[in-house]
Amino acid sequence: MITASMLYNFIRCPHRVAMDLFENPALKDPVNPFVQLLWERGNCFEEEVITGLDVPYTDLHLYYGEEKKRRTMDAIARGDELIYGGRITAGDLAGEPDILRKQGSAGYVAGDIKSGAGEEGGSEENDGKPKKHYAAQLALYKDILERSGFAAGRTPFIWDVHGREVTYDLDAPQGPRNPRSLWNEYETALETVRLLVSRTELTLPAYGSECKLCHWYTACRRRLKESDDLTLIPELGRTRRNTMMSYFPTIGDLAHADLESFIRGNKTDFRGVGPDMLRKFHKRAELQKQPGARPYLKDKLHLPEADRELFFDIETDPMRDICYLHGFVERSNGDNRTERYIAFLASEPSEGEEERQFAGAWDYIKSSRPCVIYYYSAYERTVWRMLRKKYPRVMSADEVEDLFDPGRSVDLYHHVIRPKTEWPTHDFSIKTLASYLGFSWRDSNPSGAASIEWYHRWTESGDPDIRQRILDYNEDDCTAMRVLLEGVRKLRVKDG
Repeated sequence: MITASMLYNFIRCPHRVAMDLFENPALKDPVNPFVQLLWERGNCFEEEVITGLDVPYTDLHLYYGEEKKRRTMDAIARGDELIYGGRITAGDLAGEPDILRKQGSAGYVAGDIKSGAGEEGGSEENDGKPKKHYAAQLALYKDILERSGFAAGRTPFIWDVHGREVTYDLDAPQGPRNPRSLWNEYETALETVRLLVSRTELTLPAYGSECKLCHWYTACRRRLKESDDLTLIPELGRTRRNTMMSYFPTIGDLAHADLESFIRGNKTDFRGVGPDMLRKFHKRAELQKQPGARPYLKDKLHLPEADRELFFDIETDPMRDICYLHGFVERSNGDNRTERYIAFLASEPSEGEEERQFAGAWDYIKSSRPCVIYYYSAYERTVWRMLRKKYPRVMSADEVEDLFDPGRSVDLYHHVIRPKTEWPTHDFSIKTLASYLGFSWRDSNPSGAASIEWYHRWTESGDPDIRQRILDYNEDDCTAMRVLLEGVRKLRVKDG
């Protein structure tokens, strides 16, 4: 049977579906503690939502398999208004929507309860976009209801962590440049999953940003290295790999290729890969295959200067929609002996504490001026803009934009690493690059996901050792930026 979880995983990584179906389970990594926390928080949030309903509902979540399905069909036949934890099937499809809600006399509409936001990329000015992995699950429920004759329209919904009901219009175009609907995406995904289940179609692993949380991470990473897979080139990715691999099966093949034979004016033989991009990937392949290769600058580096530098990193918990830590490593006159760590850690996951620590961090920055602030990627800027809107008493819109002006704050990833440098590494994450330069995190499991899990445990237990673990990890992230900055400043410019 094809399930909603299979489609969810397929949208994230097609190869995971094949691995879950056919690979030796002994090759799985232990479940990541953060993933375990997601499951636990999801279950707890779902229970909170259901127990808080002020309308009667039919509760089937404690039943399993055929018994759950039979009771669901009985509830639908009775016309129960709200069914929680049911099971529906049709042909080779099986789904267990959190909610089935009667919609007039027309039938039922399905919904899921999610402990995250119902959309992605939204703001106060713009609506967010549907999450495709959520949409795939909802479309499966809708498909089953339609095949069974119980459907009411094509607008399933998500009840999200913000208390909103987010409707998913499955038939609407995804945008002015993408006329395909979410239903079209579902049909394509469903057909491919069917081919995977029947072993008619095969998939390949691919290296991506979400891999480290997957229980197949170690097995897939080993195979990628053994096959010298193109996705080990930073930013190349699965789609471009699939387009290019018939000509360049390996990184070595790309490194030794005559690129100009694949370039036609301002286009190449590879859809979605322009000449400049192809040359960039070629240089990265050469760098990975060159013995003793060293990183280099592609252009001269010009950075703002100040006697005081702040290396800035935040930690957030998307499940509870809170920024719980603002951390800074402060250095004076380029002397590492002057470094000190300053942290603003929320003692509880509440809006009051979030605002207090946000205000404390902003006061600290103001008191540290003049200074240059370094951060890695746009996340700090994005979150501070959101916090500014949430707590307008703390700082103004002009102040937050002035804070992140490139003349006084440097995004090391977008302003320096991506446009100005090349590295013989498989990605450009701060952990990869700082580790390449010899820096080591004190924790054996350093990651933002792990920090979220620690924060949950600390706020529940008050254990001072866990609190220190959170702070040590954040301090190391800040120090890693200083190490990276020093490393970049030592690089030489390579012509061409």
